[in-house]
Amino acid sequence: MDDLEVRVAETDRERDDAFAVRRTVFVEEQGVDEDLEYDDHDETAVHFVAYDDGEPIGAARLREYEAGVGKVERVAVLESRRTEGVGRALMEALERRAIDAGFEALKLHSQTRAAGFYRSLGYDRRGEEFEEASIPHVEMRKSLV
Repeated sequence: MDDLEVRVAETDRERDDAFAVRRTVFVEEQGVDEDLEYDDHDETAVHFVAYDDGEPIGAARLREYEAGVGKVERVAVLESRRTEGVGRALMEALERRAIDAGFEALKLHSQTRAAGFYRSLGYDRRGEEFEEASIPHVEMRKSLV
């Protein structure tokens, strides 16, 4: 993992790499409908991609949800690379960018099975479990100030 690098996707190739990770994880592995996976927010969100030795292995996106609040979405790590700290590295880069952008808090919809990961990063659960793309989720938030 010495070659792990998380970057903001600034080129078409980097965006394509982020989308490829999302397709593998959400569409192929988890069965999410492609029409749900890709949406209008992809045009305006800030996309992140994690590389290991030049290979895309993780992705995430950040967008403004409301004044002062960012929304973390589409956090994905290839199955073979989970538990190696890739998700944490993505979230750290995303949170730095959110702070630089002036966000005071972040919210996200975590798949229920991943809620412990986000809790370990300081996110608190809000409300009851709900379904999104036929997968159980919970809303979580974190203050950045």
